[in-house]
Amino acid sequence: MKNSLKVERAINNLTQDQLSRLVGVSRQTVNAIEANRYVPSTVLSLKIAKALSKQVEQVFILEETD
Repeated sequence: MKNSLKVERAINNLTQDQLSRLVGVSRQTVNAIEANRYVPSTVLSLKIAKALSKQVEQVFILEETD
């Protein structure tokens, strides 16, 4: 799975720290998601999408190999 989290976060003028506080995780978790080192839970994915005013599929994209 890939994501456009870094781009969407920048569009919303949010730092990793600001987004992490909005969704209740550490800044390191947001960093790991952006770097594709961590796949967020369904609940966290929904919280992130809501914080960015996007649908989950606009932030997180399934790849053929998933």
